[in-house]
Amino acid sequence: MQVDLNFSRGNEVHALSITKSYNKVQTTDIMNANVINFYSTRDAYGEFSNFAAYPIKLKGKLWPTSEHYFQAQKFPGSQYAAKIRKTPSPMIAARLGRSRKVRLRPDWEKVKDSIMFEAVLAKFSQHEELKELLLSTGDRRLVEHTKNDAYWGDGGDGRGQNKLGQILMQVRKQLAD
Repeated sequence: MQVDLNFSRGNEVHALSITKSYNKVQTTDIMNANVINFYSTRDAYGEFSNFAAYPIKLKGKLWPTSEHYFQAQKFPGSQYAAKIRKTPSPMIAARLGRSRKVRLRPDWEKVKDSIMFEAVLAKFSQHEELKELLLSTGDRRLVEHTKNDAYWGDGGDGRGQNKLGQILMQVRKQLAD
């Protein structure tokens, strides 16, 4: 009999494979613990969240958070984009950006990753303390750990695409060079 378990301890994520044969139990840590999970702005590495309150300047405008910028780019040049930029919180900006009452730019699926990269690079380039924090992670794997998102995050079970984590690691590499 074999049972696989996933668990986290602090910032470490482990996957254990437990095998029972002939009344002997063997456990093996099968996942590298060299991982930093982040999600909530209130937790360790919360600065990596797009909801973290670090303004960025892009396209000649000041954006309250990278989330505001990202969501507004779904509707470039519109009054709706301006409304998103001026909204008081990243949560409201996200809600507005996810609304389908307003038509998305037709190329959104093709450009969304590059827009996220642009926002994350601006955030970590424009705030020295964030740059230092990101660089301090060395070569550790960065994972947006949430069951709420299997594209930008890991889907909560590690099967998601973790695009935000990948972009953070790309930005880290670029800033280190």
